[in-house]
Amino acid sequence: MATLPSQVLDVPRPNWMSDDVSMLEDMANRFLENEIAPHYERYEKQQIVDREAWEKAGENGLLCASVPEQYGGSGGTYAHEAVIAEAIGHVGVDGFGIALHNAIVAPYILNHASEEQKLKWLPRLASGELIGAIAMSEPGAGSDLQGIKTSARKDGNHYVINGSKTFITNGQNANLIIVVTKTDPSAGAKGTSLMVIETDEVDGFERGRNLDKIGLKANDTSELFFNNVRIPTANLLGTEEGLGFIQLMTELPQERLLIANQAIGMIEKALALTIDYVRERQAFGKSVLSFQNTQFKLAELKSEATMARVFVNHCVEQHLARALTTTTASMAKYLLTDLQCKVMDECLQLHGGYGYMNEYPIARMFRDARVQRIYGGTNEIMKLLIARSL
Repeated sequence: MATLPSQVLDVPRPNWMSDDVSMLEDMANRFLENEIAPHYERYEKQQIVDREAWEKAGENGLLCASVPEQYGGSGGTYAHEAVIAEAIGHVGVDGFGIALHNAIVAPYILNHASEEQKLKWLPRLASGELIGAIAMSEPGAGSDLQGIKTSARKDGNHYVINGSKTFITNGQNANLIIVVTKTDPSAGAKGTSLMVIETDEVDGFERGRNLDKIGLKANDTSELFFNNVRIPTANLLGTEEGLGFIQLMTELPQERLLIANQAIGMIEKALALTIDYVRERQAFGKSVLSFQNTQFKLAELKSEATMARVFVNHCVEQHLARALTTTTASMAKYLLTDLQCKVMDECLQLHGGYGYMNEYPIARMFRDARVQRIYGGTNEIMKLLIARSL
């Protein structure tokens, strides 16, 4: 009988795992197993998930689970988003970009938009009619968000947006994009504003390449270009210009916690697969698991993964209590993604030559893990943020 990723670590269920959160976890796993996993190889080859999959996810309540019901969501909390993100890892379909849509894009609108904006955009994000993306990184500015060049110039009752973005998750599918812009280039961070663009309603917007990445092949990650794109001033996120950097700093801890949740989901999946593999694989007349080196390696990985799981559960609890600090979120992102890459490497090694074959899931997981240490702020940036607390 196959080892389940959710059972590979001996950690008690956290207090925030209520009955309704547990039910959503089960439903998310079933949906992803039945509706996404059978098509995932095709999604990898075409380097994009079908739009129909997004609409099915919306129909099944897997989009905007933490958005209040009055705005079309399920009325849950971040705990619901956490189990969806981990289910993506447990099933092994981590190129399906709903976690970013749910727990990164939608919260910007929920927490910073006007009532009119919430009513306009959130129900359509919850249904899958709108697929969300957030455009931060530029060819010349990654983790340094103060260095962005994309501009938004006010012209009567419109803004005119010019610039380019890159490495944008969901970039080919997205038709609602939150764009980080400069409304006052002379004001530094205080000159940053977030603009919401519905791509189907504007001229001058172009999608560049669907970028050819090492891993996460199923996710459409793109360049975006804005050439005199005109949007109504009503599409400024928030009540006034210049709040963009504050909005970003408010939401980034949840983004980093989300990455940690994704990491622990993939760690548990890798351990479950590898334990099953070494139990069945024979070498020198006995199972690979019977060798002391295999036992010691897996004992080490399980111990570190257990500590990581306890810490992630603690961070989710802190976040639900609105007590998660930037420092702690940075620790979670850095520690979990470093461990994720270590686990994938060691588990691939325990698969031997088969681990290097793309037909084995561990090969894809090894490739997919690497970017976790980069996006959401590189792990080097995380260490800088942590160091400020010393």
